[in-house]
Amino acid sequence: MALPVLFVHGSRTSRTMWRAQLEAMDRAGVVAVAPDLPGHGRRIGEPFTLEGAVATVARAVDDLGGRALVVGLSLGGYVGIEHRARFPEQVAGLVAASCCTVPGSPLRGAWRVAADRIEKLPDNGAAINQALVDRTLPPAGIVDIGAGGFALTAMTAILDEVGTSDPLTALAATGSPVWFVNGRWDHFRLGEREFVAAARAGGATAELVVIPGAKHLVSLDRPVAFNRAVLEAYGEVAAAEPRRT
Repeated sequence: MALPVLFVHGSRTSRTMWRAQLEAMDRAGVVAVAPDLPGHGRRIGEPFTLEGAVATVARAVDDLGGRALVVGLSLGGYVGIEHRARFPEQVAGLVAASCCTVPGSPLRGAWRVAADRIEKLPDNGAAINQALVDRTLPPAGIVDIGAGGFALTAMTAILDEVGTSDPLTALAATGSPVWFVNGRWDHFRLGEREFVAAARAGGATAELVVIPGAKHLVSLDRPVAFNRAVLEAYGEVAAAEPRRT
């Protein structure tokens, strides 16, 4: 059995944001899945916790045979980093996209206040969310990100939960290879050098890939370039993995 790929979605979105990537993996003959995290998609009634998110990834990898290339974007990238530290035996490699800012930065307090106010609006911020989606994504990306619904009241819990994590320490905890993939105009790129250095401190090979013209939601904004980056990472880790029965 060839190495599978597990995709972990961003905040307030769902598994459906990965449609273009799942189709690309299928064309390449690679088994790939994308679960919903707690509080999102088909699990929108559940509270979000970092523990629950990491457990979701661990169970999904187990279902795939116990080892995978993990690909996460934004929230999914932070969850992927934490999962890699806690379950190193499950991770052949990690593609961490759009998550190169330390969650506990001083900006988190401002984001938390803004998220709380937006969630208390009569529509929980649905109009604001849709306006941002419409302005920043191409038509196919707009469809994919909304197909599983939006978790409009999950952001405060996400900021509280992920804000206590330490991705730099987690990255240095184990040595599986890491690719950091960021859009050129992503506001979460601020700490990318620190993130690369932390992964290398743990003995990992770490590579930074910056996709021209892309913003934060790089997989939806520039899906072809993002798919190419994932497939290149997959080629490297799959070649190093023994064939599994």
